[in-house]
Amino acid sequence: MFLPSVMFYAQAAAHIGSAAYQARRGRLTNARLVEGSHALRRSLEAVGVRFEVSGLEETDWSGGPYVFAANHMSALETQILPSILSQAAPCTFVVKSSLVGYPVFGPVLKAFDPIVVDRKDPKADLRQVLGEGGKRLASGKSVIVFPQAHRTEAFDRKGFNTIGVRLARAAGVPIVPIALQTTAWSEGRLLQDIGWIIPKRPVRFAIGKPIDIGADSRGAQEQVVSFIEGKLAAWSESEPKTA
Repeated sequence: MFLPSVMFYAQAAAHIGSAAYQARRGRLTNARLVEGSHALRRSLEAVGVRFEVSGLEETDWSGGPYVFAANHMSALETQILPSILSQAAPCTFVVKSSLVGYPVFGPVLKAFDPIVVDRKDPKADLRQVLGEGGKRLASGKSVIVFPQAHRTEAFDRKGFNTIGVRLARAAGVPIVPIALQTTAWSEGRLLQDIGWIIPKRPVRFAIGKPIDIGADSRGAQEQVVSFIEGKLAAWSESEPKTA
């Protein structure tokens, strides 16, 4: 794990450093953000990480914007999803406030015009997401939300809240479920976002079809959760069994 990690982080530092430089000068456009995401994906592939992406080809993404609701495992998805979803670009994120304060990565994240929440007061966070998220969607930007409170490999439907469905319904746009498996980028012990890169673990993204919510928020939430659960279960069953 040591050599792939060192090689990747050396390349990632150069990519993110360059993006931060552009961000501080107001030159970091959405197109450049997406290209930076593609560059980080190529850097992961260069050290042996394999990507499996399904579902994109089944939808004409010109009908956006959308709310994308995904499970959350690692730092990888926040870095790579802009490239995965480039057909539905521009996209932004709902992020916790501590991330935008990072000295180098923070300015890059701010260039996405994210919806920033504190994760301290759920009611205040909901108002922020509905208000600011609604503005982003009205301007044509899709919004990526991770409805889990914390990153975790195990998926618990009870911990997957309805904030994505509520935003999509309030804004009158479809919600799209995303199931992902991204443990090839592991959690760090000292810094959460800097862990080992483990190429033997495949990275998987499955993009569902847009769901029109209408008046059935509960049914839409069930479709989102069931899609993610089903994909994660199928991936788990496909893994080679060890004695």
